[in-house]
Formats: sequence, C-alpha cells, structure tokens
Amino acid sequence: MKTLAVLSRKGGTGKTTLAIHLAVAAENAGHTVVLIDLDPQASAAKWDDQRDDDTPFVVTAPASRLPEVLDRAKAGGATLAILDTAPHTETAALDAANVAEMALIPCKPALIDLHAITSTINVVRLANVPARIVFNGVPPRGDRAEQAREAVKVFDVPCAPCNVGDRVAFVDSYNAGLTAQEYDPRGKASKEIQDLYTYISAEMGV
Repeated sequence: MKTLAVLSRKGGTGKTTLAIHLAVAAENAGHTVVLIDLDPQASAAKWDDQRDDDTPFVVTAPASRLPEVLDRAKAGGATLAILDTAPHTETAALDAANVAEMALIPCKPALIDLHAITSTINVVRLANVPARIVFNGVPPRGDRAEQAREAVKVFDVPCAPCNVGDRVAFVDSYNAGLTAQEYDPRGKASKEIQDLYTYISAEMGV
C-alpha cells in the first residue's frame, strides 16, 4: 500500500476537493482506496455522509493514530491511502508527511497563498518526502498560473504540469456526495482531475 498526503498549512487551498477526487480517480483505476480524514472539520467525512456509494472508504482519525489506521487499512486490502490533512497544525502535517511516499501541495495562484506555501515546504523537507505542487482554483482566464509557477521555482519543488480550475462542478458535486468525474464525466473539471491523477500515479509508481 502506498500513501499520498495532501498537505497545506494554509486553509482554503482545496485539499479536501483534491483528496476526494483523487480517491475516486484511483478507485476507477482499480485501486482499493482508503481516504483518511485528519482534519477536525471533517470535510471529507461530511462528503462521505452525503454519498450513496460505499467506496472509497473514508476514515476519520487524529494524526496521532495515523500509523495504526494505516496498518489496519493495509491489512484490510487497501492499495492506496490518501491523507486529507488539517491546515495550521505543523505537528499533524509532519505526522502525515512522515508516513507518505509523496506529498501533494495544493496552492492557489494568489499572492497570499504563494507566501504561505513556505511553511508547507518546510514540513516536507523535515520529513524528507518527495513533493509536488499543484495549482488549484485557477481562474479560466489570465496567466496567473504561469506567474505562480515562476514564483515557486525558488523552492526547487516540481509542479504538476496540469492545473485544476476554479469550477462550479467541484462545489456542486461535493454537495451531492459525488465528484466531478461522477457528476459531469465529460466536463473540464473531470478531465483536469484525470490528468492530475495520471501524473501523480506515474510519479508514485501506483
């Protein structure tokens, strides 16, 4: 079983949106997925409460119990664990990074987010875990994502070649207990998630 941690020390970057969408994309690719909700706000668990499907499996847990939860998931046949982490808490973020094969760092292409990403980069460096930045909530027009890519070069952390847009399908699908792939399979949001999953799964070797 491999583990992907979705990390950001800043709130509002779209960690839960990416975590649930990547979980369903991995499931569609044949994985048995456990999505571990480490955030006290339990946004992933609330999405699961609205969901008719029993999978992907969503488990809520404090970061202090993460090794035990991962052991049980592996024993239960999970092939991929995705960790939806809480913002602001360095210890919990480090706990997640320490058990992951890779960290995915969502970042919006806005100045406040670009400034805030430094603390998340520090966490992945402490954990010595490979990381990838993905630009999320990208406006449909303009070159903000390209400017943001230039701005984060200083960290020497690779960026995903694909962006995830600011799309209403992500909000509507969450409210229905679905993902964009299920809500609008032919839509732009669905394609963006599939492109991101294809990239991350290749980088992780899953």
